[in-house]
Amino acid sequence: MNRTLPLILAVALFMEHMDSTVIATSLPAIAADLGTSPVTLKLALTAYLVALAIFIPVSGFMADRFGARNVFRAAIGVFIVGSLACAFSGSLGAFVLSRFLQGMGGAMMTPIGRLILVRGTPRAQLVTAMAWLSVPALIGPVAGPPLGGFITTYFSWHWIFLINVPIGLAGIVLAGRFLPEFAAEERGRLDTVGLLLSSIAASGLVFGLSVISLPALPPVVGLVTVLIGLAAAALYVRHARRTPHPLLDLSLFANRAFRAAIVGGSLFRIGVGAVPFLLPLMFQVVFGLTPFQSGLLTFASAFGAIAMKFIATTALRLGGFRPVLVFAALLGAVSIAVNALFTPATPHAVIIAVLIASGLLRSLFFTSANALVFAEISDREASQASSIAAASQQISIALGVAIGGGILEATAVVTGTTLGLDSFVNAFIIVGVLSALAVIPFLMLPPEAGSTVSGHRRGRLAAEEAEARAAE
Repeated sequence: MNRTLPLILAVALFMEHMDSTVIATSLPAIAADLGTSPVTLKLALTAYLVALAIFIPVSGFMADRFGARNVFRAAIGVFIVGSLACAFSGSLGAFVLSRFLQGMGGAMMTPIGRLILVRGTPRAQLVTAMAWLSVPALIGPVAGPPLGGFITTYFSWHWIFLINVPIGLAGIVLAGRFLPEFAAEERGRLDTVGLLLSSIAASGLVFGLSVISLPALPPVVGLVTVLIGLAAAALYVRHARRTPHPLLDLSLFANRAFRAAIVGGSLFRIGVGAVPFLLPLMFQVVFGLTPFQSGLLTFASAFGAIAMKFIATTALRLGGFRPVLVFAALLGAVSIAVNALFTPATPHAVIIAVLIASGLLRSLFFTSANALVFAEISDREASQASSIAAASQQISIALGVAIGGGILEATAVVTGTTLGLDSFVNAFIIVGVLSALAVIPFLMLPPEAGSTVSGHRRGRLAAEEAEARAAE
């Protein structure tokens, strides 16, 4: 397989995924320079997530109308401008707006990057390509906190954003030289009503859940916003059924493989979204580690994620999508719940071993699930599928953080104690159980699901025998 395409896309996506978490450990330093509090500055984190939620739904339409490569390069450009604006911000308002601008670029980078990969890769090589592309999504969130802490401690927080400039410029040049050009398609007029409803739905859910989990604003604001998002989502479903060309085509959910990948992936991602929030907090608040020490420990899961890219293709070829995803979801959920067994006396070597195994299982799951999204749909439907997948990812991750934070708060209220180890034990077990529910949609898949992508011979033979029986 030509690795140039996935590697170029992976570098750009790593920049976006890392930047969404890198400022977490730098909030106190940034807040001090901007004359505000770290809690208030969390609005900048929320602004980035809201921008993602608003602009992800329209990314597929933009790619089809103006060409995927053109929009991808423009998205990197917007991200660079947003990064520069963040570095030179002198007030809270300017910083929040700059993060929103960054999010606009990031919203286009992830789904369109995945779309380019799908359209530019033969189906038989899609799993291998997805394995390379899944690595930045797994490494970025765990690399962000230690890198942010290191840069802030030994340099200046401004460099967190300035380093995006040379990386982004290189990405624009390489994308223009190596990425395939796909002709723009005529998709008719933009579904403006659908855009409005989907933007309110996605941003309402992400913003509301973020406020609930990171209370920079009163929690009631988050609750009301979530309800508005749910109402807009219901209205969008009604609108999409009555519109010939909806912005997000929900008829794709009639495809069993696509439906299982989105639903199962969203359930599993609840736990995965909670872990980067819960684990560093437990290490620092309960174990007494510094932010940098905590970040170095959690970074161990990245080694497992990297190792899995060499295993995923073989695993799917031998087992097929259904057993591999059931296996990865179950053991991945167990690896999340096992974090509940950690105590301040647990040797760091044991923690690192568990996190490496957890990263390996998560990588196997997401490589497989991301490939399954596109396994049984046409290239013309790929832009819609990529937008839906990206939107569901953002919502499920925000839901995971909100659930994790809510469990910590509820445990503290019920027990009448401050945040302690028991709170984290409950949180890890509950989000682990929620992630385990991902096996249900995968168990309902037929053995031959996605066999043209996985290369699983038994699945292909079963499909051929079924076609032969139908012909008789």
